[in-house]
Amino acid sequence: MAALLFGLLLFAIQSPPVPSRPTAESRVPLQPTVAPGDARPTGHPNGTLQHLPQIIIIGVRKGGTRALIEMLSLHSSVAAAENEVHFFDWESHFQKGLPWYLTQMPYASPDQLTVEKTPAYFTSGKVPKRIHQMNPNMKLLLILRDPTERVLSDYTQVFYNRLQKHKRYQPIESVLVKDGEINLGYKALNRSLYFMHMQNWLRYFPLESIHVVDGDALIRNPFPEMKRVERFLKLEPQINASNFYFNKTKGFYCLRDHGRERCLHDSKGRAHPHVAPAILHKLYQFFHEPNKKFFELVGRTFNWN
Repeated sequence: MAALLFGLLLFAIQSPPVPSRPTAESRVPLQPTVAPGDARPTGHPNGTLQHLPQIIIIGVRKGGTRALIEMLSLHSSVAAAENEVHFFDWESHFQKGLPWYLTQMPYASPDQLTVEKTPAYFTSGKVPKRIHQMNPNMKLLLILRDPTERVLSDYTQVFYNRLQKHKRYQPIESVLVKDGEINLGYKALNRSLYFMHMQNWLRYFPLESIHVVDGDALIRNPFPEMKRVERFLKLEPQINASNFYFNKTKGFYCLRDHGRERCLHDSKGRAHPHVAPAILHKLYQFFHEPNKKFFELVGRTFNWN
């Protein structure tokens, strides 16, 4: 049954046939109105410059992107954008062109690499081509968690957002299950079909340009995962075990940098709502085949399901 449900979902989200004449959506240009060379670095009196990023954290939503960029920022050769830019996936931003994108980047010294993170990039069909048009040699970081855990985190974020705004929310069982089966219309499920989105990225970038970070391992023990990131980016080894300490109150690792300690926002690491074991079993069954396809695609296995 899980395989049948997965097949139905995959069929439902396949791209429609190419129309015989351009539609309004297809007329949207796939690149900004200026060439990358026109987005010249913007200088600062102290000698730092704003550069287009050489590294992009492309996702996934609720995979640990904030933790990853904060940990990467421990390295002195990395300058990180503060906010999610949403340049390549939001038309209102993309149409402003690369000069606007450049203004969203941090000021960096000549020996620093610039990184931005926007988790929605991974699941947006138009983003890979747009990034490739800007820089085909881009280094991409993708952090993933167990798909079922990611779905629960996705729901938890929406739940608390609606709670804070005094809006009604649906119980988790009602969004996960419909008529006794997995609810194929729930968008969070689509975000966890990693192989489907990865196929699109591999149309434009070789696997060697995409480093997959194990988000579950990063939570348990961040140091080994960050050493792998350093090696992928060819950074001088600098991040060490002393940069991390386990905060028993929060229940996850925090950062220590030159004597200064900091933790992620309280919105991170929230407890998931209780889900009936039978529903969890349905989710694990549903993701079993898609996970196998993803493992084959990237040549790695992860401790999911």
